Amino acid sequence: MAQYSAQLDGVFIALADPTRRAVVRRLGRGPTSVGDLARDFPMTLPSFMKHVRTLESNGLIRTVKSGRVRTCVLNRERLALVDGWLAEQRRIWEERTDRLEQFITDQEENGI
Repeated sequence: MAQYSAQLDGVFIALADPTRRAVVRRLGRGPTSVGDLARDFPMTLPSFMKHVRTLESNGLIRTVKSGRVRTCVLNRERLALVDGWLAEQRRIWEERTDRLEQFITDQEENGI
C-alpha cells in the first residue's frame, strides 16, 4: 500500500501544474515531439523540459529520442492508477450517502 501511495502522490504532484495537465491533455491525442509541445507555452525550452522531466519521472509520459528529435508518448496505464483511486473514493462516498439515506428513511418511518 505504501508503494501505491507513493506512486499516486507522484502522479497527483505531476498533475497539480496546469502546464503539465495541458501536456497530458495534448498527448492524449497522440505522440508528439517536445518542440511541438513547447510551442504552445510561453516559456523557454529549458523551463518546459523541467515539466517534461516531472511527467516522465512520475511515469505519466515516456520520451524516445530519435536523432535530434525527442518524442513524448502518454503512458495511459499510469492514468489508470488515478482512475482506480477515484473509483475507490466514489465507492466509499456512495456507500456513505446510501447509509445516510437509509438512516433518514428509517427515522421517517419510525416517526422520529
